[in-house]
Amino acid sequence: MAASEHFDVLIVGAGISGVGAAYHMTQQCPGKSFVVLDSLESFGGTWLTHKYPGIRSDSDLYTFGYRFKPWTGTPIASAEEILRYMGEVIDENDLAKHIRYRHAIKSASWSSKDNLWTIEAMHGDKTVRFTANFLWMCQGYYRHSEGYTPEWEGMDTYRGRIVHPQTWPEDLDYKDKNVLVIGSGATAATLVPAIAGDCKHVTLLQRSPTYFIPGRNANELADTLRQLHVDETWIHEIVRRKILFDQDAFTRRSFEEPEAVRKELLGAVQMFLGPEAVEKDFTPSYRPWRQRIAFVPDGDLFQGIKSGKADVVTDHIDRFTENGILLKSGKELKADIIITATGFNLNALGDIAFAIDGKPLDFGNTVTYRGMMFTGIPNMVWVFGYFRASWTLRADLVADFVCRLLKHMDEKHVKKVEVALRPQDSNMPLLPWIDTENFNPGYLLRGMDLLPKRGDKPEWQHSQDYWREKDQLPAIDLDAAEFVYDAKAGARKPAPVAAR
Repeated sequence: MAASEHFDVLIVGAGISGVGAAYHMTQQCPGKSFVVLDSLESFGGTWLTHKYPGIRSDSDLYTFGYRFKPWTGTPIASAEEILRYMGEVIDENDLAKHIRYRHAIKSASWSSKDNLWTIEAMHGDKTVRFTANFLWMCQGYYRHSEGYTPEWEGMDTYRGRIVHPQTWPEDLDYKDKNVLVIGSGATAATLVPAIAGDCKHVTLLQRSPTYFIPGRNANELADTLRQLHVDETWIHEIVRRKILFDQDAFTRRSFEEPEAVRKELLGAVQMFLGPEAVEKDFTPSYRPWRQRIAFVPDGDLFQGIKSGKADVVTDHIDRFTENGILLKSGKELKADIIITATGFNLNALGDIAFAIDGKPLDFGNTVTYRGMMFTGIPNMVWVFGYFRASWTLRADLVADFVCRLLKHMDEKHVKKVEVALRPQDSNMPLLPWIDTENFNPGYLLRGMDLLPKRGDKPEWQHSQDYWREKDQLPAIDLDAAEFVYDAKAGARKPAPVAAR
């Protein structure tokens, strides 16, 4: 093993969160050393690994983009456009020198004796070691290497090809084929119109409908401001604030007047398909915002259905057959290719083996502090974004918190910080990571035992409310009772480990 390298901060992942974290380190903590490790061959995370046709954002880029770099394209963007934008951030801020690709982290061990993390990663066939004072987890929340596909009876008898969008094969030829897409979320809604023009026919099979927001893939305010030759930096900030203001109002209305919001959402789809089709296949049983609502640019999914190139079937799968799928209703759907757009596999902490002072970490037994820090885990922050707003909004807020915390530790001359329940929290009930009555996507329900617990107090929960957190997180008192600092002089920079 080669000699270890030491950094003040080690950032895990070079996706949207990790690249943002690197930027904020250079701007807010320029005196600290840091490195970004990613297991992939380049930056981008989701936008690099997902190769299925039509892959695009399901929220607008004015808020999914970083607050510090204006977005100048259409609100809903393709993976290629997002990767280009991220590449510009890396180039413009000289971040490439901080990023190490093809470094798959296998273990992370904390030593209270040294106040250090030791991280081991595979780089090719070699094990490499790093030490760091602080660990910043930006790896996301799902496993990139494989998507979630349920086990249905008879799958082994099906003579066609079964594909998950997350591992889309380059050689998949769907031209003039009958294709069946299982799913009802953003991935399915993206795939169907993207392939419908080439397929003989494509059918969207869903167990239950979901909500969508169809609309023009344009922002009238941004277009008007550009006509007035307003600076792009101003346009980005103005449009971003307007979108966030509108989203806040929409979210509040979804709780306060759910039936009115429901009618508005269904009415928008009716403009494309008519009331009978909407009643049959696009009327969910749950109130708006219990699951993420995807934007459908220019109503392309519904236009594909209206044209006859695609159709929707709402039913339950009984089993696979040689030629397709037999439904509970008794109808058989025949297909040459079946695409299972059935979701993610939750992946807490990146499949990394964590240990605290030699003891394996059971992440599910920790309690979260605002969805960022966790009881019993020193010097670590995890970026977990919003479900009802763009992920990057929270990545930026968490970055501000991390940089402020690092500077605060320097001011206090301490090398260790962790969060702990206070005396007044001793009788606090410990609950699942998220209230499933409030938000309940399948990937969270399947993996809830892997995630930390939450309390019934705001500081011990992962909030989904950006509009409050944008004021709350900057106002956190870093000397509050829940923050426990080690007053010892702290870690020395370790001597290099001899090769072995």
